[in-house]
Amino acid sequence: MGLIFFIRENARWLAAGMLLTFISSFGQTYFISIFASEIQAEFDLSHGEWGSLYFFGTMASGFLMIWAGGMADHFRMRTLAIVVILTLMMVCLIMSTVTSWWMLVFVIFGLRFTGQGMTSHIAVVAMARWYVKSRGKALSVAGIGYSTGEAILPMLFVGLLASGSWRNLWVVVAIIAGLSIPIFMWLLKQERIPSLISKRNDALGMNGLHWTRMDVIKDWRFWGLIPVITVTSIFGTALFFQQVHLANIKDLAHQDIVQLFPVYTITTAIAAIISGLAIDRWGAVQLLPLIPIPMAAGFIVMGQTDSKGLMAIGFMLVGLTGGMYGTVQGAFWAEVYGTRFIGAIKALATSLMVIGSAIGPALTGWGIDAGITFPQQMTWYAVYMLIIATWSIFVVTCIWQNLKTNNASA
Repeated sequence: MGLIFFIRENARWLAAGMLLTFISSFGQTYFISIFASEIQAEFDLSHGEWGSLYFFGTMASGFLMIWAGGMADHFRMRTLAIVVILTLMMVCLIMSTVTSWWMLVFVIFGLRFTGQGMTSHIAVVAMARWYVKSRGKALSVAGIGYSTGEAILPMLFVGLLASGSWRNLWVVVAIIAGLSIPIFMWLLKQERIPSLISKRNDALGMNGLHWTRMDVIKDWRFWGLIPVITVTSIFGTALFFQQVHLANIKDLAHQDIVQLFPVYTITTAIAAIISGLAIDRWGAVQLLPLIPIPMAAGFIVMGQTDSKGLMAIGFMLVGLTGGMYGTVQGAFWAEVYGTRFIGAIKALATSLMVIGSAIGPALTGWGIDAGITFPQQMTWYAVYMLIIATWSIFVVTCIWQNLKTNNASA
């Protein structure tokens, strides 16, 4: 099925996925970090202290995801998503009134859990369950919501921040989230697959089985791939979290860095669509080890240059990883472990990725407080990425041999 025909035939459901991934922007690091300077100044926080608060709030949301993410196996997408968006609205309003530094831990927890965690999780699980042969295309199209948020929101809110209060802008965010609810309800007046039909259409994983979350926890291959699965959440998060610091070190205005985000976004969207088509043809398993390589190259470039033009190339390379990651990892779990318990399995993976996104800001913030600038740290992170890409080839080969054997005997 061609991409254009596929989008036309499934527009309503794909648009629901795109809307959810767009709303997830308000809990993503690149958005929260727009307000980093104002928050640090108001509460007198160093880079390390702000990173630590972010670390604890994000870690807590990651642990809660292990339990809450499994609800995607038991509730309709429409019902669960509306509850999550309403909660996100309330957290945004609380952010606009926060009065003490310690309250930031709870607000960050709420933003990361409802935004980065649950809205993204619900969208990915729905696409993975609703589509089998076209899973790659569905995930890549739904992921356009991420790219749209990354392209529009940073420049918009940095501009608004120059002439307005950061607290008032969080009220605006709550209003935007609230306005998405009636749109979402209209898009999903009828879900694509009712729950009973969905269970009959579940796809099998390795060994021809429906893997449960406990089965996955006992599988060494799952843990062997955690480094490559979390690389983007750790270091992509760190890059956007330290955007203000990066601009200062490179002797650029914050606006100069934000103006590079569309380069990242466009590359991410293109990479997501191409990788989606590749998944439908060759599968997600074989693509997984490629994910860290462009980001490693981008970190080397950005770590070594002060040129805005070369920084754009660095963001482009990081965008390649971001686009591949969003599509490939969403399809990977369904291919390897089946779709019957995909909500619980994906929740486990998502929780580890959320925890990874807590580690990145804290690690880099502590390094900055110790006198090691983020650009100086980037080369070492690039070396780590290349090491885990090499290791993941071995793990993926073991998985691929199992899947190939199953397909041959089916």
